[in-house]
Amino acid sequence: MSIQIIPAKNLFTLHTAHTSYQMWADERGILHHLYYGPAIGDDDLRPTEFYSDCGFSPNPAGVEVRDYSLDTMSQEYTGCGVGDYRISCLSVSNGDGSPLADLRFVEAKLVPGKYSLPGLPAAFDEDGDCQTLRVVLKDPVTALTVTLLYGVYEKADVITRAAILENGGTGTIRLHKAASACLDLPFGEWELIHFHGRHCMERQPQRAPLSFGIQTLRSARGASSHHHNPFAILAAPHTTEDAGDCLGAMLVYSGNFKIECEVSQLHSTRLIAGISDDDFCWTLAPGESFTTPEVLFSYTTGGLGELSRQYHRFLQHSIIRSPWKNRPRPILINNWEATYMDFDGERIYNITRQAHELGVEMMVLDDGWFGERADDTSGLGDWWVNEEKLGCSLSDLIGRIRALGMRFGIWIEPEMVCRGTRLYAEHPDWVLAAPGRTPATGRSQLVLDMGRKDVVDCLYGIFSALLRDNDISYIKWDMNRNITDLYSHVLPAGRQGEAAHRYMLGLYDLLDRLTREFPEVLFEGCSGGGGRFDAGMLQYFPQIWCSDDTDPIHRLKIQYGTSFGYPPCTMGSHVSASPNHQSGRHTPLNTRAVVAMAGAFGYELDLGLLSEEEKAQIRTQIDTCRKLQPLLLDGRYDRLTDAMTDTCFTAWQLTASDASRAAVSLVVLNPQANPWPIHITLKGLDPDAHYRDSRTGKVFTGAALCHAGLTLPILSGDYTAVQILLERTDT
Repeated sequence: MSIQIIPAKNLFTLHTAHTSYQMWADERGILHHLYYGPAIGDDDLRPTEFYSDCGFSPNPAGVEVRDYSLDTMSQEYTGCGVGDYRISCLSVSNGDGSPLADLRFVEAKLVPGKYSLPGLPAAFDEDGDCQTLRVVLKDPVTALTVTLLYGVYEKADVITRAAILENGGTGTIRLHKAASACLDLPFGEWELIHFHGRHCMERQPQRAPLSFGIQTLRSARGASSHHHNPFAILAAPHTTEDAGDCLGAMLVYSGNFKIECEVSQLHSTRLIAGISDDDFCWTLAPGESFTTPEVLFSYTTGGLGELSRQYHRFLQHSIIRSPWKNRPRPILINNWEATYMDFDGERIYNITRQAHELGVEMMVLDDGWFGERADDTSGLGDWWVNEEKLGCSLSDLIGRIRALGMRFGIWIEPEMVCRGTRLYAEHPDWVLAAPGRTPATGRSQLVLDMGRKDVVDCLYGIFSALLRDNDISYIKWDMNRNITDLYSHVLPAGRQGEAAHRYMLGLYDLLDRLTREFPEVLFEGCSGGGGRFDAGMLQYFPQIWCSDDTDPIHRLKIQYGTSFGYPPCTMGSHVSASPNHQSGRHTPLNTRAVVAMAGAFGYELDLGLLSEEEKAQIRTQIDTCRKLQPLLLDGRYDRLTDAMTDTCFTAWQLTASDASRAAVSLVVLNPQANPWPIHITLKGLDPDAHYRDSRTGKVFTGAALCHAGLTLPILSGDYTAVQILLERTDT
């Protein structure tokens, strides 16, 4: 059994293949957290709890035992205002104005299968691998009930967490904070790894020891953001890529979030994750409930590489819902960096024709095909096809493209509107904007209130018609600004603190409706590149544009950081022009392709400017990409070097799940005169098998490749790249 309940002790243990998680409810109804770590079998860990009479740590009402304090014990989900001064899961205002919630254990139940979260993305269970534990806590005065949900995926070594808060009393309760999960680690030294960044430089890993006090990762931008990803890792100080204890906490949410870590006076560590409480306030009338987003926890002693692979497998199998998740993705060309908005139908067709001759499979028409959209200052919201600009109907253009044997995709940005459009003129109240104030703009855009059903229904009608009326195989869904002026015209003054989360619920509803109605369409997420790259979006988008920065040298770091939590096949990555449009850097075409093949591969450049030699390279690249796609979709990913500190070269490896094939990719960063040799050791190969090196034809055992490694010949020139294919052989 993956969930073990001992009613006589109120002891609950969650077992995965390699980990255990234990909690218990004491005689006073406090739900203690005892353990999360390597598997411990059926041991009862209550004797390991540490109690201390700490000055200024109060005792609960009616308790005279001086060393019994909520302020010092490990808990599963904290109340507020009743004696625990550390960061909390809850902040409330009760009907009488009191800010107190005293949560006591009521019951625990084992439920077959995986719970669902209505209106929110969450992990699912296709294989019957999951069991659910429901633990109910209740405040005896206000009757605020908190149901803690635990989904235990035994084979995946993942435990999911969420909470449902219900007002079971007679007065109104206002939630100012409602976290998804708390994880108390009573012992151990931990370092925090998180993923910060900015537009065009997302998910840069940073690692530092946790110290006394609180460290907070957050977004208040209305999206998970370029700036902090809703994913964090706690690692023991000695942990490397290949060994050591580490655990991850990943939110399945795409809006404002907060992950907090605190080291307490007793050197225990608390991690709390959930919706950000900045400007958040949710009103619960009697009988109403609030459901928090899900958190995915995973633990391993196998180092950061194994933790990444656990998340990769889990997201691929139990988060991404699209039928495309296990299919080779079409190799596409996007016209954006070739034309920007300066195009007509004939120019798009000519790009398609040239791409088809090179082996590209899909043409994606980017921004500028609709309304009066001549530049990025106008037109958003008027989603009628500008046939005057195209010189034909959209269906006619698609027909010509399909006649070449190519698929067709298109760019949309549904959540935004520009002034001067018909949509804005007819529905100015659909925009997030406070009365009497002129809202801020970003990229000349205003934000539609996705928390309104009429807005969501309108957008559903527009884009479902676009997909029904045209042979469209791919949608690139963009969001090019963050939210300001957060005010919804359909919410009363006292409920404006709900606007940000209602925005996300409306967006998820729209995505759910469209992706279920059109399951064969490949949806790619985007928010100025990687500004909404999270597990919530992956429920609907099997791939997300990793970054607007297509400079391959910058991409080495961006894709490296992204890989700690997210599968390579989810990272949209294209070969673009040289010099690069963002950085001005010159890089070889081969290097751009090698880097792009570490994700969902495509092109984004003017093919008419290429030489015949470069076109021949592209044909070869496409053939190679098709061979590598099974490794990308179902293989093992290894970081062979640390891209954040590499000064000589960066390398990574994709290996088939049965270890029959592998691809090693390497990019030289800084060519040297009289250089040291480039030497790399590989990972994940069968030590007893033999592998043939595609470059040299030489055969090595897996053990030799993983321990003695490979030494490469001198690689000179700017940003040279090498791709080594290894095939298991009987000779």
